Parts: sequence; structure tokens; C-alpha cells
Amino acid sequence: MRYVIFWPVIAQVVLVGAVAARMYAARVAELRARRIGPQAIATSRSAAEALRDVAAADNFRNLFEAPVLFFAVCGALAITDTVTPTQVSLAWTYVGLRTIHSFIHVTYNRVTHRFMAYLASLVTLCAMWALFAWSLWNLN
Repeated sequence: MRYVIFWPVIAQVVLVGAVAARMYAARVAELRARRIGPQAIATSRSAAEALRDVAAADNFRNLFEAPVLFFAVCGALAITDTVTPTQVSLAWTYVGLRTIHSFIHVTYNRVTHRFMAYLASLVTLCAMWALFAWSLWNLN
């Protein structure tokens, strides 16, 4: 049971890769279409000023904020052999919500919809950490 927690982790990594590919495709297309030289986007500030389509880049950066805590709790669950079916379900729920968040962010980008997906994912992540802490408490 301990290693099944890594399948949602792998799915989250695939999501990061998909957003990175979307970011690359959008960025290259815009650079070509608008004849912007690569040096014009050398920093995040200059990229934000030069490019119109930055949603995928914004989402890519966002995938390295709260999701880091997801990766950490999944690793901690495996290391301590405290993976449960509930934790696995929460992990898949988290990945699903992050996928919805990313989809909204890189498509129609309605902030209220995106925020609801983000908030639900954050609550799910907090539940994972709370259950992990509870399981550690009960180990002693």
C-alpha cells in the first residue's frame, strides 16, 4: 500500500509537464507571430511586459507553490508507511482539483472559478497533512 501514493504524485508531475509544454508552445507562437526576439523576454518582468499570453507561465509558477507541500506529504506518508486508502483518495482529489485549476488558468481564466478550484485543493491538502499528523501522533 505504501507505494500507491506515488501514482498521484506521478500524475501531478505529468500535469506540470503538460503546463510546461503549453507554456512553451504559446510562448514560441507569440514570439514568432509578433516578431519578438528571445532576449526581449530574458527576465520575468520583461516577459510580462513584452508578452500578451502569460497564463501558462503564471500557472507553471503556481505549480511550484502549494503543490510542493503535496509532494512532501506524499513522500512522508510513504517513508513512515502511513499510507491509507483515505490518503490515496485525497491525493487523487488534490491532483484532480489542481488539474481543473490549471485548465481554467490556461483557457478562459475566470478568477472566481479558478479560486474555487484552488481553495478546494488547498483544503484537501490541509486534510492530508492533518491526517498525516494524526497518524504520526498515533504511532507513539
